[in-house]
Amino acid sequence: MADVVLKNIRKVYPGGVVAVKDINIEIKDQEFVVLVGPSGCGKTTTLRMVAGLEEISSGDLLIDGERMNDVPPKNRNIAMVFQNYALYPHLTVRENMAFGLKLRGVPKVEIERRVKEVAAILGLESYLDRQPSALSGGQRQRVALGRAIVRKPKVFLFDEPLSNLDAKLRVQTRAELSKLHQKLRATVLYVTHDQVEAMTMGTRIIVMKDGVVQQNASPIETYDHPANIFVAGFIGSPPMNFLEVEIKREGDELYLVGSGFSLRATQNQRQALERTGVSEVVLGIRPEHFHDKLMVPDAPDDQTVTAVVDVVEPMGHETYLYLTLGGQTVTARVDPHCRARVGQDMDLVVEMKQTHVFDKRTERAIT
Repeated sequence: MADVVLKNIRKVYPGGVVAVKDINIEIKDQEFVVLVGPSGCGKTTTLRMVAGLEEISSGDLLIDGERMNDVPPKNRNIAMVFQNYALYPHLTVRENMAFGLKLRGVPKVEIERRVKEVAAILGLESYLDRQPSALSGGQRQRVALGRAIVRKPKVFLFDEPLSNLDAKLRVQTRAELSKLHQKLRATVLYVTHDQVEAMTMGTRIIVMKDGVVQQNASPIETYDHPANIFVAGFIGSPPMNFLEVEIKREGDELYLVGSGFSLRATQNQRQALERTGVSEVVLGIRPEHFHDKLMVPDAPDDQTVTAVVDVVEPMGHETYLYLTLGGQTVTARVDPHCRARVGQDMDLVVEMKQTHVFDKRTERAIT
């Protein structure tokens, strides 16, 4: 396997449309790195530049220390798995998996050995003589994976490979891909718009927006310490709640005051806010950091808000609440035994140590 380094990579299309803006990414050997972001953020364009399917406007692409900007795709020793599988419908599973090796002149005996070995890993032994039309979506995806694996490339590239699968199969295939990565110890660059895939599969995730890297960190670091409002709202389901608040001082304490509520800032928040000197910020609260006051009766009033319950969604292991707080809609994930009633006021305790404060002007996290 190999390292992949993108240095000041930029992609500009005819007409001056900038798809990727000077990104710098280093993917270490055997790492599983996920590019995640909404449609149009530049993640697939970045992947295609690594594959050689898109020309790099400026910057350097290095694979295993070798500059690849002008190297044809077939000579980069990478394998790409596409969203639509890209299987040849008239060829059997065996022939699809062997196709790339035949083009490279690999001896027949070696081709057969590799195909059987990979088919065993992916559980495809009994399907080798079938054509793609006789396979399910999950089986076709495994064939596409097998075709990539038999080549023994330095780098695997995945372009939203699970988006055509149903929800149950997507979860199953996600786990299979993670196990496969551990078994192959492969270097992987994986593109998705699904933040759940990013969080569960990547050893590191890179969040992109408008062709710019917003944050590059481990999944848990990205979730617990988002760099800005965009990352905070994109990573996490249901998404983070954002409330505009003013900073007010009472004695030695700072309070985050919004429409209809006032919350005492933590010591760390107070120190950070005093350093910046801002008077208005955005308070971010993840749904799971609201708690029913009846279940934490000792919580102080300066960590409690009162909201009107609009919708109650029992999920079995938890309950989602949609509430109106100071004229804004917020979402809470609470204990399934919560006795919330639609139309009634409800006291919610905010876990202030888990909240986030963002600069209202720059949208950057204040830490």
